[in-house]
Amino acid sequence: MNKNYIPLYRKYRPQTIEQIVGQEHIKKALANAIQMDRISHAYLFTGPRGTGKTSTARIFAKSLNCTNGPTISPCNECENCKNITNSIPIDVIEIDAASNRSVNDADEIIQKVALAPVQSRYKIYIIDEVHMLTNQAFNALLKTLEEPPKNVIFILATTEVHKVLDTIKSRCQRFDFKRITTDDISKHLRYISDSESINITDEALAYIAQNSAGGMRDSIALLDQLSVLNSSDNAISVDDINNLLGRLSFDSLTNLFSEIVQSRQEAALSVLNEIYNSGNEPVQILSNLLEYLRNALILKSTEGKAGLAVVQLNAEQAKTLTEKLANIETHQLVSLIDKCAAYIKELKLTSNPKLWLDVAILDMSNLVQNTKLEELQKRISLLETGEAPKLVNSSPYNTPPAPVVKTEVMKPAPAKPSIHSEEEVLTAEVPISKPAPDNALKSQWVKFLENVSSFPSRAILKQQAIPVKLSQDEVLITIKNPSWLKQFGQDGSKHSCIVEAANKLFGSVQKIVVRAPEAGDDKLRKEQTSDNDETPEPASRTQPKSFTDTPPEVPNTQPEEPVDEEQDIPEADTNEQPTPMQKKSESFYHSDEVNMVMDLFEGKIIDN
Repeated sequence: MNKNYIPLYRKYRPQTIEQIVGQEHIKKALANAIQMDRISHAYLFTGPRGTGKTSTARIFAKSLNCTNGPTISPCNECENCKNITNSIPIDVIEIDAASNRSVNDADEIIQKVALAPVQSRYKIYIIDEVHMLTNQAFNALLKTLEEPPKNVIFILATTEVHKVLDTIKSRCQRFDFKRITTDDISKHLRYISDSESINITDEALAYIAQNSAGGMRDSIALLDQLSVLNSSDNAISVDDINNLLGRLSFDSLTNLFSEIVQSRQEAALSVLNEIYNSGNEPVQILSNLLEYLRNALILKSTEGKAGLAVVQLNAEQAKTLTEKLANIETHQLVSLIDKCAAYIKELKLTSNPKLWLDVAILDMSNLVQNTKLEELQKRISLLETGEAPKLVNSSPYNTPPAPVVKTEVMKPAPAKPSIHSEEEVLTAEVPISKPAPDNALKSQWVKFLENVSSFPSRAILKQQAIPVKLSQDEVLITIKNPSWLKQFGQDGSKHSCIVEAANKLFGSVQKIVVRAPEAGDDKLRKEQTSDNDETPEPASRTQPKSFTDTPPEVPNTQPEEPVDEEQDIPEADTNEQPTPMQKKSESFYHSDEVNMVMDLFEGKIIDN
């Protein structure tokens, strides 16, 4: 081990106020306070990690205790400056509140506060992560912070200022440290790289800065880690950073994104397996994909140029991604981001992350179908609120009008006998419902799925589960696939979402069962639907009704128009065939399309 080796973040820690990167407002305020001799007894430095809070506190202490001071340019040569630089606790004492947080630790500080400085102008206490102190410790320090002995200064530093008692904050001068800009970090990293002879590209330095969340210390630590790859022949590149950190490359994410947006599920799974087999974890894959989608949304929303300052891409990568977005709508990107974020949460809770990773990519790869359904849901919502949506004929998401059937309606005619002839019958287009034995069960199933809070679980249940009984006495659901049955079964990790949905729908359910399909399920299903089905028998559509004296009023959705009594009226077609959608509704009632249509027509199947 090289005992002379010093990590870069320590070696290049600023030693004067001028060397602090960023934080211009704080540098100016502290420099003016020193020059005007307006030193407070307590300061509170707050901000994200790695933004210079502790370094600034040390520099401020040096400026106050330097033999040549108080000065904004400490000499760093006198004994006081060296003691502070080397963290020798003589008159500047640094305390980690995370490990010294009790009231006894606070009492010890209070006892030593009364002692005069040994060889310096001020006795300075720097308490790092002060939010970790207990309330009792805070209260013990309260009086001392308000009226400390002469020549004693407290500098409190924290990343979570909201956890500090208001009574403490009100007794300190507060300075908020901001995140350091990407440009400032990149310039400082270039200075360090040149000083240490690290051969690294500007693109790689910018990539480091973009991924440091505005923290200088994290950036320098990563550069230090990359320095082991230093070579005079090949400069360290972005790919080297991704390989070292296990991050997905831009090209890999672009290939995956291309298959997703073109709804090529098999190809997307193939790309996913290549990425997974390279050693990337499921959460990491979706997290990197979410970041990629975020960049895509920014570029799409800002049309490229304005977003370059925000996205974590170079000009060439931004151009490539912009080209991929030519045929993608903004709402589709938002849909992908919602799904990706939901699946990341699911991955962190499941015991089988690879399974849910595959489900996530397959679900997102069904982009065209999913966005059609989301558009349909919006239109349904507008219809339910009484607002008519604006439909554009060229839109691929337009839904066909509700199917109608010709119903024979009598037109009362003056000076005619009370028994009307067929020539006096008018046709009016009125939607009618065709009862189905399992309409009630289907309607309950749609409502049940709406109460499943987890989006991924809801999507799986739509595709894999079949309801047999849905009532307050018993909820019985069958799942054929063994893997999903294990997840949603009685002891599965996802069983709780079924229990939650059942209790939300029915209040309190006595018995909830999730099992594999059995031979008698159809009979059980028919027993429930026959009990719940209150739909009246359908009236004949092929024979006109006979009226006497006064015909009953029949609802008519079309305005009545004058009709020539001599005109031949075409009879209703009795040989109409069911539409493909009706066939699908009768045979497969838990697909997304049918659920949407069932919601639209309140659980009724529309015949044609």
